Amino acid sequence: MIRAKDVRKQYGNKVALANINLNIPSGSIYGLLGPNGAGKTSFIRIMNQITAPDSGVVLFDNEPLKPADIGRIGYLPEERGLYKKMKVGEQVLYLAKLKGLSSSEAKSRAKEWFVRLEMEDFWEKKVEDLSKGMAQKVQFVTTVLHKPALLIFDEPFTGFDPINTNLIKNEIKRLNQEGATVIFSTHRMESVEEICDHIGLINNGKVMVEGLLLDIRKHYMNGTYAFTTKEEQTFSGMDVLLRDLQHTGHTATIKSEAYPSALIQKLAKENQLLGFEEVLPRVSDIFIDIVNNGPKPLNS
Repeated sequence: MIRAKDVRKQYGNKVALANINLNIPSGSIYGLLGPNGAGKTSFIRIMNQITAPDSGVVLFDNEPLKPADIGRIGYLPEERGLYKKMKVGEQVLYLAKLKGLSSSEAKSRAKEWFVRLEMEDFWEKKVEDLSKGMAQKVQFVTTVLHKPALLIFDEPFTGFDPINTNLIKNEIKRLNQEGATVIFSTHRMESVEEICDHIGLINNGKVMVEGLLLDIRKHYMNGTYAFTTKEEQTFSGMDVLLRDLQHTGHTATIKSEAYPSALIQKLAKENQLLGFEEVLPRVSDIFIDIVNNGPKPLNS
């Protein structure tokens, strides 16, 4: 859907994007990650044609990005932009018409979304009278109402309680299942693990790692294993990271430099082993590792 080829952006002496190359597959939910100041927002602004790259090109469906493509993009920025004095319904219809919808079509779609997100009572209220989370719901609707092919969400869960966070996550998944490509930028790594299938991590204007999320997590496996046994084990001589008593047995997470085949055989022979798995690292741990130490070589 989106391909960046040698994209560079510089503000004075600050290089925001240093000739980056990114490939965001059609139909994916792509996590665009990086610490503050890494270059994520600069790239998002380029995709939305708020700014232009100094050099390089961004392809949208294998064609250079052009002004007409804005109608096929829905963008929820981190900085909110609703008109506080307008009524919610009026504002939603106004923004929908800017995206090319007729009044009747915009109103029909908006009413459907208001029911779906339990917002029926918002229509006649002014934005200034809404809570932060409720205003965020309104802005979410304005982002998706014109059924864009590409959705870009920058910290979409800001202001939401856990119930509404889960509601919006499910709607993002549903929109993706219906064909939309999603770019998802957030600092909430648990959300990345839950909904993203691809990620790209930018740091200091450079792409550190990009690809399928599962492949990247496998690449960063670090010798962490989880054993579930009938009775609690000492695991003498091994680094035990976590113990958890469950109704199915005792689970311990351990670190081991070598594959613990001898331990597996011993526990199985003693009829103690109920379960065993190598633990995938969390995205947050991978994020910190890459930012602090750089990407892990492919052959390691």
